[in-house]
Amino acid sequence: MISGRTQIIAHLGYPTESFTAPMIYNPWFAQRGIDAVVVPMGVKAEHYAAFLRPLFSLSNIRGALVTMPHKVTTAGMLDRVSTAVEIAGACNAILRCPDGSLYGEMFDGIGFTRAAKAQGFIFAGAACLIVGAGGVGSAIAAAIAPERPGSITLYDIRDGAAEALAARLRRHYPGLDIRLGDNDPAGCGLATFDLVVNATPLGMAKGDPLPFDPDRLSPGALVGDVVLGAGVTPLLQAAARHGCRTLVGTDMLFEQIPAYLDFFGYGHATAEELRAVANIAY
Repeated sequence: MISGRTQIIAHLGYPTESFTAPMIYNPWFAQRGIDAVVVPMGVKAEHYAAFLRPLFSLSNIRGALVTMPHKVTTAGMLDRVSTAVEIAGACNAILRCPDGSLYGEMFDGIGFTRAAKAQGFIFAGAACLIVGAGGVGSAIAAAIAPERPGSITLYDIRDGAAEALAARLRRHYPGLDIRLGDNDPAGCGLATFDLVVNATPLGMAKGDPLPFDPDRLSPGALVGDVVLGAGVTPLLQAAARHGCRTLVGTDMLFEQIPAYLDFFGYGHATAEELRAVANIAY
């Protein structure tokens, strides 16, 4: 029941038809007796800059979830941002602080690392390959970096994208071994990769080529695919046949929501609890 005391979390993006957050958060709020609600707000890119600050003048707004196409724009519009936002160059959560200032965080990468840890993966000392240095790949790299990996190797088909991400990582984590490589999961003679991540859009459309050759994976490696809505993608199917552990995109989604809830001050939830109450078929 929405009341005059209900706190609002805006879900900002465009278009809104594919938004699933209200179907996960709101049932959980209702079950826990939390007087808060996630409200989809469709904002086109050309209206966003004029909309964001007035939105946070509302007395009952707690924060916002930010999705496409506003993640990059948001990073430059706030009073303070996290290290993950500075590295990723994008922001997907805004918190209104008690003094009225706006603080930004990026949880795409945290969702990935939490999901990997839930499978028992140990980042400390691990050799990691991230294929794709865009928004999601940058966020995952930013979340892996403080976990003390042995190395992070970056690859992107676009000129300069991996190099720019490497520079941002080195600026914030100068002691970390950051390498530029290719999309060969065998490591090109380097140490075998313990973790290989597809952070590209490949796999979203039927018939997409694989982002890398799964036959070159090391058996036992953890292979993650950030593609949402596709379940076990052809890449993950091939990786599993090769003896690898796998992590699907929805694992990342459900593991990042507990981090969001902590961020907004609404307590702790497990991914399993959220899946149980979610009004979506994942």
